[in-house]
Amino acid sequence: MDATWRILPHDMAVVRDLERTANVPPVVAQLLICRGIRDAESAREFLDAKLSGLRDPEELPGVREASARIHAAVQANKKITIYGDYDADGITSTAILFRCLKLMGAAVSYYVPHRIDEGYGLNSDALEKLANRETDMVITVDCGIASVDEAKRAKELGLELIVTDHHEMGETLPDASVLVHPRLPGTAYPFGGLCGAGVALKLAWSLCQLACDSKRVTDRYKNYLLSAVGLAAIGTVADVVPLTDENRLLVRHGLNCLREFPVTGVSALLKVTGLSDKPALASDDIGFTIAPRLNAAGRLGQAQLAIELLTTDSNERATALADYLHQLNDSRSSLERSVQLSATKQIKENFDPDNDPALVLAGHGWHPGIIGIVAGRLAEKYNRPVVMIALDEAGVKPGVGSCRSANGLNLHEALQACDHLLLGHGGHAAAAGLQIDEAQIENFRHEFCEYASSNVTDDDRVAELVIDAEAPFTQLTRQIVEQIDLLGPFGQGNPRPLMCASGAKLAMPPKRIGGGERHLAIQLEHHGVKIRGVAFGRGEWADELEATDGPLDIAYHPVINTFRGRSNVELQLVAWKPTEAKIPANQTG
Repeated sequence: MDATWRILPHDMAVVRDLERTANVPPVVAQLLICRGIRDAESAREFLDAKLSGLRDPEELPGVREASARIHAAVQANKKITIYGDYDADGITSTAILFRCLKLMGAAVSYYVPHRIDEGYGLNSDALEKLANRETDMVITVDCGIASVDEAKRAKELGLELIVTDHHEMGETLPDASVLVHPRLPGTAYPFGGLCGAGVALKLAWSLCQLACDSKRVTDRYKNYLLSAVGLAAIGTVADVVPLTDENRLLVRHGLNCLREFPVTGVSALLKVTGLSDKPALASDDIGFTIAPRLNAAGRLGQAQLAIELLTTDSNERATALADYLHQLNDSRSSLERSVQLSATKQIKENFDPDNDPALVLAGHGWHPGIIGIVAGRLAEKYNRPVVMIALDEAGVKPGVGSCRSANGLNLHEALQACDHLLLGHGGHAAAAGLQIDEAQIENFRHEFCEYASSNVTDDDRVAELVIDAEAPFTQLTRQIVEQIDLLGPFGQGNPRPLMCASGAKLAMPPKRIGGGERHLAIQLEHHGVKIRGVAFGRGEWADELEATDGPLDIAYHPVINTFRGRSNVELQLVAWKPTEAKIPANQTG
């Protein structure tokens, strides 16, 4: 889909002042200002990003009471079960709390529901199983805040329930012994964006202090907490929460902790994926390598193996599990490509993505655990909300759908408007799920598209590429790009800076690279400086670029690429177009 390029405006007087007072290059000053940082003190605090910037755990609503109850249960040798979730955030949350309670000598186990058979969150059948196993206390991680009926059932079964979660709450809160949540009504925690693993880390931190009877924990607990920061970093990146405030601190330091204080399973996973050979880890290594392998287990119904990987202390078992999850991810990747090919074919044959307000796709044989990933990619590619429905081969079970938003459509409200056609639905504005009878799909497609058409403007349907700054290649020295990297870790809420340059030239013919020639390698020249570029998943651009005469406008992320011990500046190409006229830069001053 074509996108409108928009360069963010800059007041050059403000840029020059920050450049001077914070002692940073002009382009770094521009990028800091784009992030709302306009004075030297704030700039230094942001760039330093010290771990001591994390708030005291007992400031998080519910932590003080929850940790006191859990500590008492451990001392009384009560049976505790951690009830988790099957995605990477839920898996790391479970591992964080399980390892903490084990360290404290607790009688602790964990339970994670089966994605296909049980679905997300607490369920009453599982609670009854736990009660039959003589469980005394159930602690949820990354789920439970909307489980009103299930909390009632837990109380009937005599289970002490502590809920720790970060998801959206309903009008009624569950009647649990304690609720731990960064946005709990009636409280004012300064940062509501923690993921499940971040919440679990805060609770574990408080438990460690109770176990040590001191705010300053012993070396044994300190080493555990540093390893837990690494696990929390995985959950934070994987759950795509904003990498701002405490989340940015957790990931910045967690990336180092994954190398310096890894749990046994993380070491095995880094080795099998080749990440152990890198001089340093980046958030992309979590997002594109570590998290997919944990998520693959959950998506294919084997989340308990991922939790075992992160909780075992056996090198042999960790190696076996890491190898298996590595292979499982290959299977997931193969399934994903198959579903994406099928969905893309359906779009080409039956839809007009340039004009259709939304895309509602359905297919037999699509794996319910895969369709959410593909829906997200198609929504990004076509800049349209996408609903993908996996239909039962035998036609006995209802279709299961995953939805991903684009151009501002609120999926929760859209599905609510189509509620009479659905067997069930849930989620939030950007991502949601549903169940539907196959016979109702055409009616649902019509009404969903009608809703999207009425609630999204034509301007919203035009993709926009927001560019932080115009930067010629002469500015892209290794030293400057390393300073740009200090703005990271990059991800949701703190995206990798997007730059542009006008009038670049191809220094040699572009090449397709990678498995299936899916990626692009390119050599570009600008004002006498040559830099290599790559475009992941854009192998088809090779022919288009070669057929283009004249200079190019390019939008790119500057990165440092380290290969065989050598580090060089490289570009990740995001978009390009033939140069027609100077890209309008909105500047004042």
